[in-house]
Amino acid sequence: MVAHDGLAHTPVAPGGRGLDSLSLDDLLAECGALHGHMCAGQLLGARMAVLGCRLVGINDPRGAERKKLIVWVEIDRCMADAVGAVTGVRLGKRSLKYFDYGKVAATFFNTETREAVRVVALEESRALADARHPEIESKKERQFLAYREAADEELFKIERVAVDYGEMDVPGRPLSRVNCARCGEGVNDGREVRSDEGDALCRPCASGGYYRKL
Repeated sequence: MVAHDGLAHTPVAPGGRGLDSLSLDDLLAECGALHGHMCAGQLLGARMAVLGCRLVGINDPRGAERKKLIVWVEIDRCMADAVGAVTGVRLGKRSLKYFDYGKVAATFFNTETREAVRVVALEESRALADARHPEIESKKERQFLAYREAADEELFKIERVAVDYGEMDVPGRPLSRVNCARCGEGVNDGREVRSDEGDALCRPCASGGYYRKL
């Protein structure tokens, strides 16, 4: 694969190598392969993932430490794919959680130590690219160069946090399954809502969902 800098980089096979042994170009090659193209959002997400893992003491999230890491992402944009590529977390594995907050942010959680850190892209990072490289005409090129060379504290806000993570959130086989009393569809892992009468309802039946029946 040809990376943003024009050099050829071979995607690194997931697992077996810690993040500290991989260059940023190696990680970006994997991000581009997963996402389909390279952009500044992918670079921001890759750096966010490396930083978040380091802050919670995880270096090999795709190998020996893959069962230790849970990540919550807060946006469905390029950044989220980059976080998944770098860390190996996946929705289907329940190691990736998604909340539609519309924020370029992710929380990294070490299930062994219970440490969690939330990393948020600073709004000032956009202006940083314009101020640092006004000689570059392309906005994309300005952002890409600035996001590569900037210090972590210039790009991100870091917060130590506690997360709501219970037994129903843990990867593995479903721990419970009930049928919605209204639509009859199955609901896994305690995601049902109890009505005033005590009936189990799926969330769309209880409070409305993203779709409407025609």
